[in-house]
Amino acid sequence: MERVWFITNRTSGSASAETCEALEAVFAERGLALVGRTDVPDAAIPSREALEQSRADTVVLFAGDGTINATLCMLAEWDGGFLILPGGTMNLLSLALHDTLDPAAIIHAAHERGRRVALPFVEAGPRRAFAGLIVGPAAHWGHAREAARAGEAGRMLRLVRKAWRRTFGAGLRVTGVTGMTRWYQAVFVHPAPDALAVAAIDARDIRSIAQLGWDWVTGDWVAARAVTCRRAERFALAARRPVQALFDGEPGTLPADAAIGGGMTRPVFISTKQEPA
Repeated sequence: MERVWFITNRTSGSASAETCEALEAVFAERGLALVGRTDVPDAAIPSREALEQSRADTVVLFAGDGTINATLCMLAEWDGGFLILPGGTMNLLSLALHDTLDPAAIIHAAHERGRRVALPFVEAGPRRAFAGLIVGPAAHWGHAREAARAGEAGRMLRLVRKAWRRTFGAGLRVTGVTGMTRWYQAVFVHPAPDALAVAAIDARDIRSIAQLGWDWVTGDWVAARAVTCRRAERFALAARRPVQALFDGEPGTLPADAAIGGGMTRPVFISTKQEPA
């Protein structure tokens, strides 16, 4: 890690302009060459060719899970490494890769003793999720959450009403997961090296529905009531029509019978976690 391309998204989480400038100062302090700088969504994610021309060896990502997902998918064939900093709200990948959520401390540790590791992912069709995949009617709450983050109160209320209607509508069924036989408002799929962790919400009463929506807007919906958790290597959707989905928070649509599986990346992620003795 000597030549870095810095990608940020100042609209997500804690990636403010002041913090970004402070992190650039850390690069200089460590003697790292800053060969490129991209602020999404004002500028496009750099291409593989641009990174190769700049001779970058590491992409440093200080953004939310959605921006990280888009970058990782676009640069899946690039040979460099990725340093993930906690610049979003949930920061699931940062938690998996580092012992701290202090971005400056992570940069120092990565330069001193960082090592490359592989990470599991969820795969559905041509798309991947590295932090998690959400499918089902309640995925509509993700749009309300983004409006809340942007401070768009009127739009948030409209999207909350839409998400509420969809959540009370027809649910989603899945096949291939032991013990999951009901109609669910949402299914969360978390990647793991040995098997997918599948959590399904069956929220049939007003209190569970309200908490589901509120947890989506304010935090992590897996903390909501009425959650059933199982593990599976693969499973499939069993819906009547295409299904709303969120790949690391990025919206998408899956076929009604989409197959969902998992895999492992190449060792491209820089981890600073202390290895067990």
